[in-house]
Amino acid sequence: MTGHTRTRLDRVRASLGIAQLALQQIQDDLTADNVDAPELAAILRELHEDTDVPGGLLPALAQLVGTAARRAEQIEPDRDGDASCPLHEAAALLTDNAGQRLTWAARALHPQGDPA
Repeated sequence: MTGHTRTRLDRVRASLGIAQLALQQIQDDLTADNVDAPELAAILRELHEDTDVPGGLLPALAQLVGTAARRAEQIEPDRDGDASCPLHEAAALLTDNAGQRLTWAARALHPQGDPA
């Protein structure tokens, strides 16, 4: 492994550590005794919706996985999609599948909280 690769991997690991701490804070907030249905619905919407810059967690994660897929397309030995196709599918599942389910759950908890 080259020095550049090691440095890049170290940066990725550090960034993932920061992200894990942030996600732990959200999980701690979710387990608070006083979280009610409207607040939980609002939190779920924040995880999915592009309502604020930089947007929800799932769209950001899907974008990251999509970027990895595009890079994989460029470096796959046979350009056969063995690496890039599953990554593209994972990105789509994050937004289409997981994201839609978060929206459904938020509506079930607090339908009047949906944006007009």
